Amino acid sequence: MKILNIILFMCCVWSINAQQTPAPAQSQSIGILGATAHIGNGEVIANSLITFENGKITSVVDASKIRINKNDFGKLIDATGKHVYPGFIAPNTELGLVEIGAVRATRDNREIGFMNPHIRSIIAYNTDSKVTPTIRSNGVLMAQVRPIGGRIDGQSTIVQLDAWNWEDAAYAMDEGIYVDYPAMFRWSWRTRSLDKNKDYDKQLKELEDYFKEAQAYAKNKKLTSKNLKFEAMRGLFDGSKKMYLQVDMAKSITESVLLFKQFNITPVIVGGSESWLVADFLKKNNVPVIVSRTHDLPNHEDSHIDQTFKTPRMLQDAGVLWCLQMDDSPYQVRNLPFQAGHAVGFGLDKELAVSSLTLNTAKILGIDATTGSLEKGKDATLFISTGDALDYIGNNVEHAFIQGREIDLNNKQKELYEKFKKKYEGQK
Repeated sequence: MKILNIILFMCCVWSINAQQTPAPAQSQSIGILGATAHIGNGEVIANSLITFENGKITSVVDASKIRINKNDFGKLIDATGKHVYPGFIAPNTELGLVEIGAVRATRDNREIGFMNPHIRSIIAYNTDSKVTPTIRSNGVLMAQVRPIGGRIDGQSTIVQLDAWNWEDAAYAMDEGIYVDYPAMFRWSWRTRSLDKNKDYDKQLKELEDYFKEAQAYAKNKKLTSKNLKFEAMRGLFDGSKKMYLQVDMAKSITESVLLFKQFNITPVIVGGSESWLVADFLKKNNVPVIVSRTHDLPNHEDSHIDQTFKTPRMLQDAGVLWCLQMDDSPYQVRNLPFQAGHAVGFGLDKELAVSSLTLNTAKILGIDATTGSLEKGKDATLFISTGDALDYIGNNVEHAFIQGREIDLNNKQKELYEKFKKKYEGQK
């Protein structure tokens, strides 16, 4: 019994140490002076003054054109020679839903069942995850969390990454539903190749029939009982919710967009590794794309080896609204800025790359009225880096603010670095 009590006590201590206290509300006006401001809409101010109060940006101006009185600010940060960015936004993540992938008890990212539009990812979101602080350290200050599994995975929610609980974290609650479009081909470990999906037509019909039933339910004004699954889908038909459609192949992309047109739904393509092949079609139909990471191999052995790096520029040239994602484990979300940075090396304008992590993402997720760029009236969710935040060497976040609150940038990885740095320096 004594041993059990000791174990429980140690678990409690570990739990307390694991928690990172959220920052208090902004209590004084703050100014950031002298930084190169990357606005998020493609514009740059080389010598800027950014001010914010009560969590909102009050001004973004060229500091060389105004007279500055330091007494006008509760706190003035000298950021000369540094860079300031809107907080990066990570779409399509399992952040806060998975802690240790190999430990089942720490995975809460899926439910049983195949059609799960009613599943809400937000109620499983863990604000005390040790992964989250490592993400924030690279400038990712907001994220979209979503469940996985089944044909209809469930509802996503956008969160800000400094909160006491999931209620505080929620920025846009249950704003969309994730759907996995049937794949024409499946990877076979037996043949080590893509094999035709023999159940494709059947799976497609099941999905279409389900949406027809849900639409009929939404139109019925004489319901005698509620269907929780169909209730969750109402927003797809009246436009209050977005549909995030996971699909990669060019033929499937065009087919899926045309399919959901009959329901008056314009999906957001998620993945879209072959979206560059149908970029003109996507532009014509106003279909945005959350593009797969650039750090990946192309789908086909006869594709250009650098296709994943070129896809962002090709979508941009075609006028498609797009943003970047990591589509990987939550631990990799910290590398999101570098996906954009590598796209710059393959022809994408650097400020447009910044937009792909900020304002573009906000537009696609439907939160651009309040965040995603450094503009007066928007949330003061931003960070200061000593160098280029899209570059491995330059990305060094010194200050970060979420809705005006200066957050703690410490994390487990930094603690381990300092610990072993002292150890090995002492051995010299």
